[in-house]
Amino acid sequence: MVGQRKVDTPEFTLAAVKRITEQTLSVAEKGADALPGSGHLTPIEEEKRQLRADVKRLETERDILKKPRRSSPPR
Repeated sequence: MVGQRKVDTPEFTLAAVKRITEQTLSVAEKGADALPGSGHLTPIEEEKRQLRADVKRLETERDILKKPRRSSPPR
C-alpha cells in the first residue's frame, strides 16, 4: 500500500539491535550495510518507475482537458 509506513514490532527491533551489537564491525562497516541495494534499479524496476511517471503525466493531462473551458469574455 502506498503511503503507509511499516511499523516494526518491539520484538523485531530488539532482535535487530541485538544482532548489530553482537557483531564486531566498525561503525563505518555497519553504515555501509545499513541500507540494502546499490542504489541502482533493475531494468524491470526502472521500467515500472518510468511507466508510473507516464501514467501520472497522462492523468494530469486528462484532468486538465476534462476541466470546463473558460469561454471568451463578452465584448
